[in-house]
Amino acid sequence: MMLEPSIDALQEKIKSKYTLVTLSARRARELSDTKDVMIEKPKSHKYVGMALEEIAAEKLYLAEDNK
Repeated sequence: MMLEPSIDALQEKIKSKYTLVTLSARRARELSDTKDVMIEKPKSHKYVGMALEEIAAEKLYLAEDNK
């Protein structure tokens, strides 16, 4: 089973796995409340997957990681 987006692609956006997990979990909680997705037609139906897709699409990022 291939996960999309891949962890390698996500780590190009956010270097730390721990930061990636924290950011995606916070965003998933926010999505469960608001249902306001920043990307069009997400592939995932789960909130964590949607959050990871937003990170891969560079819609969700940390200010200190963004160049």
